[in-house]
Amino acid sequence: MITNLDVTLRDGGYRNNFDFPLDYALHHAREAVAAGMEWVEIGYRNGSFKQVPGIGRTGEGADDYIRALAEVVPPEKICMILHPKNITDEDLPRMYEAGVRLVRFCLPSSAEPDAALAQLRRAADIGFTTTVNITRVSQLDPRRLVEIAARSGDAGADVVYLADSNGSLLPGQTARLVNLVRSVTDAAIGLHAHNNLGLALANAIAAVDAGATWIDSSVLGMGKGPGNLVTEQWLAYLGRDGQGDAYDLGRILTLADRLAADVAEAQPALPLPDLILGRFDLSVEARAELPFERIGEAFSAARELTAAAAA
Repeated sequence: MITNLDVTLRDGGYRNNFDFPLDYALHHAREAVAAGMEWVEIGYRNGSFKQVPGIGRTGEGADDYIRALAEVVPPEKICMILHPKNITDEDLPRMYEAGVRLVRFCLPSSAEPDAALAQLRRAADIGFTTTVNITRVSQLDPRRLVEIAARSGDAGADVVYLADSNGSLLPGQTARLVNLVRSVTDAAIGLHAHNNLGLALANAIAAVDAGATWIDSSVLGMGKGPGNLVTEQWLAYLGRDGQGDAYDLGRILTLADRLAADVAEAQPALPLPDLILGRFDLSVEARAELPFERIGEAFSAARELTAAAAA
């Protein structure tokens, strides 16, 4: 069985500064749940990794926003993601009281996980379902991935997510990473795919074939850069593969039409800079180092930057 998690209101926020109108956020959550999505990620708690000026409601994740969502969908469907450095001791119990039941901890691969895993244990004690999202796995040494995954499972994570933050994984790599993580933890395995190379769907299929059971997607693929696995495309695939009986694709398509009409930034796109970042497995922070106003030069500069990092 696959658990499908909608990330539109959170990852899609990178396109519109997390400024979804409240009436749209309520409609989106209600329709996604009615269509059969097991979880709806309604936003960040206290912002993304880097603070964003004027961040909107799905980036702040305030208590009153959570309560508004919990009035239209059951708390057992409400998910929120956070960066451990952004929260205080009060945040987890307040989130639970307001209506969140799944909390996801972003673990940057460059940071030691001890403090984050201590927070995860506390979340589990409160009653949350928990996931660890290991970011930028395409750049991570396999030994480091094994260490973080094993420690996350030992800390009680229900799911260990592989986050292809740079959108650079190939399907064969994805399958190998899923198998590697499955060998060191009994936690379920999830995939959060980005679409820089147009491979989000192929990577999701490879992940599930290798044993992953949790998959993130967003309506219209709305997400950072070129976006995420497209929910409507993924559910159409599951239907063709005989796994989509629990989902109402027609309802998701109607929601996609509403999103496109209400949120201009939701329109699918593959910006050429993000294609280059995906090709060379560079993070979004590398944008500042590359002359993207001259795309050909940016491609050459990205190749040189990657070669220098490998030297």
